Amino acid sequence: MRRKRFKEDDETQVDMTPMLDIVFIMLIFFIVTTSFVKESGVDLTRPDPNQPPPPKNKELKKNIFVKIDSANRVTMDGLDVDIRAVRARVEQKRAQNPQAIAIVGVHANSETDVLIQVVNAAREAGVGTVSVSETEN
Repeated sequence: MRRKRFKEDDETQVDMTPMLDIVFIMLIFFIVTTSFVKESGVDLTRPDPNQPPPPKNKELKKNIFVKIDSANRVTMDGLDVDIRAVRARVEQKRAQNPQAIAIVGVHANSETDVLIQVVNAAREAGVGTVSVSETEN
């Protein structure tokens, strides 16, 4: 006599409710303990183009102006200056006015390397403040 073996359905079910409870508790814990840090950045405020320019001051004539055009030519006082002579020219101007700052007007299409060399030359000449602005021509 043969015995028949009955296969019983062996379906085990896992209750997911406790796992979901733990996940939600961990989610709440991480949300509460997270600290949000505001990134510090530079706040640039450009002047309104509709406002008239500030009045010209005699102090501006004492500053050292260096211009870099689109062809990477460096000019000071309307004269072309070799990039290696910028430091000497800035030192001359600074000797006349020790409080002078250097203002570098750079064209948007000029090379960054030339700008960096001019700024470094001005700093090596002892100028404490070097401002950079974009020029149109």
